[in-house]
Amino acid sequence: MAAKPQKKSSSDSNKRKRLPNQKSDGPISDSKKPKFTTNPNKFRSNSSSVQSKLTNRPFKPPAKDYQKPGVKKDGVEDDKKLRRLQAKELAEARKKKRKKHYTLEQELALLWEKMRSRNIAKEDRSRLVSEALKKMKGKISEIASSHVSSRVLQTCVKHCTQEERNAVFVELRPHFIALASNTYAVHLVTKMLDSASKEQLAEFISSLHGHVASLLRHMVGSLVIEQAYNLGNATQKQTLLMELYSPELQLFKDLVTMKENRLEDVVSKLQLQKSSVLRHMTSVLQPILEKGILDHSIVHRALMEYFSIADKSSAAEFIQHLSGASLVRMIHTKDGSRLGMLCIKHGSAKERKKIIKGMKGHVDKIAHDKFGSMVLVCILSIVDDTKLLSKIIIRELEGNLKELLLDQNGRRPFLQLLHPNCARYFNPDDLTSLSLSIPSLKNKATSSFSSSIGESEGGEAVEEDKNDEDDHSDASKQLNEGGKKDSLKRRQELLVNSGLAEKLVDACCEMTEDMLRSKYGKEIIYEVATGGADGILHATLDEKLSSLHEAIASIAAQPKPDEPEEHILQHFHSSRAIRKLVLDCPTFASTLWKKALVGKCAIWAKGHSSKVINAFLETSNSEVKEMAKEELQPLIESGDLSLPVVE
Repeated sequence: MAAKPQKKSSSDSNKRKRLPNQKSDGPISDSKKPKFTTNPNKFRSNSSSVQSKLTNRPFKPPAKDYQKPGVKKDGVEDDKKLRRLQAKELAEARKKKRKKHYTLEQELALLWEKMRSRNIAKEDRSRLVSEALKKMKGKISEIASSHVSSRVLQTCVKHCTQEERNAVFVELRPHFIALASNTYAVHLVTKMLDSASKEQLAEFISSLHGHVASLLRHMVGSLVIEQAYNLGNATQKQTLLMELYSPELQLFKDLVTMKENRLEDVVSKLQLQKSSVLRHMTSVLQPILEKGILDHSIVHRALMEYFSIADKSSAAEFIQHLSGASLVRMIHTKDGSRLGMLCIKHGSAKERKKIIKGMKGHVDKIAHDKFGSMVLVCILSIVDDTKLLSKIIIRELEGNLKELLLDQNGRRPFLQLLHPNCARYFNPDDLTSLSLSIPSLKNKATSSFSSSIGESEGGEAVEEDKNDEDDHSDASKQLNEGGKKDSLKRRQELLVNSGLAEKLVDACCEMTEDMLRSKYGKEIIYEVATGGADGILHATLDEKLSSLHEAIASIAAQPKPDEPEEHILQHFHSSRAIRKLVLDCPTFASTLWKKALVGKCAIWAKGHSSKVINAFLETSNSEVKEMAKEELQPLIESGDLSLPVVE
């Protein structure tokens, strides 16, 4: 039977205990480590005792060879700096091997930092420019593609003398085509074109012969072609365009020098096969559309010419390519705007929806643009989806309504809804743009009113009797028949049902005087005050229109001021707007007479205000004429007021 283990004595148990400050031969196991107590008072007493022990210890300065952890000795740090310098020198040596003119570029960069300063004197800058050009002489074509040197050259070309600029042009002339495709050198080429003389520009355009199509397909090179196209005269523009029509025109330079502007005339004059020209233009324009190079006016012009000869399938395919958010980037030019109208006119409902959705967020900017505003006019005249138009186009127009009403271009969409295709607000060129159609897709029902894409000598589409306003107003009813919905119903939904008409009346009441004095705002307030064409506003807004008439009459009733500012009846624009309202709106004429003019006609019988007084005698409304006749008759007899001339 095994013996029982003996009990340990108290002395043995005391030997196993160790104080916290005593050293141990080995690590203390987890079971032997002191445990934290849950008594906060006990913990506080222990911590205070430890703190007292630490504070009572005498301070010992660190040893001389003491070093903080992570900090290396001086020798190691010097080795690191040395390795860094060696790596830098090695990188410099590699750059010198790789770049032929690396040292020259470093010198030019130092000169550039000085010459581009705003505070430098003109003489000092000229000296630095001359010094830089001397260093670059004979090497300009080689260093023009460098990121640094191209910037130096641009600054030199901008500030150098004409002789120095000519010398740079001569040196770069054999290398223009190669430089035009370089990311950095292209900016130098465009800068050279900006400052080029007529002879130099003609020489540069001549050097582009045979390379126009290839450069237009290049994202960078297309910038140079566009710059040359914008700077060139009509003949030079036609020269660049004709290279896109046929491979024969690229090969034989003599064929390009023709006076014909229209592609159809070129095809008939040179007896080219239309199918061959169409196939070549498709091969040129298709990659341009796929790459999204749509901002350039030369591309817009080429697409317009393409549509003039395209068959039905080719035209429909290109319209499908153009219909979308990318169309917004094209409508800032005349031809781009017309392309947008053609896409809206001949596109399907799905394609129109893509175009309108692509304009979301850009409507205000488009409305302020001369050509973009006409695209909005076309959309409001053709698209049947009035809910989509109200949600995107109308709402964004309302967001900046007051500013747009006084803007020359911004007012156009509102005028189109108030009085569609009016020759008083849209010039013959605008109406021609609205009536354009693609020959292969043209609707037979509108063939008598829509002109073809063909251009006249000045580059404008021909419209018969375009100087006759009556003919324009008659034809305007048939201009935009792309939609199936009745035009009056479409206007009603866009103008009245959307709430736009009410906001227009409110804005006119709020800005009455400003709009009457404005050259462009007076036309809006006239159309609103008369109720719009066909009386479209009278059905629901008669009360608000009466308040607008009262607002105009209240301003006209103010006394004649002694200050330099003219009274509303004496101002050039406002007097004519009020005169037209008197002639065309009997309700307004009655309100104005009773509130502002009765008993005061002698004051306004001379100057611009006399036109307003005479309008009461010229009006075709007998009631208005009789109302004013009694007071105006003495002024006529005394010679203060002249009778209107009856033709």
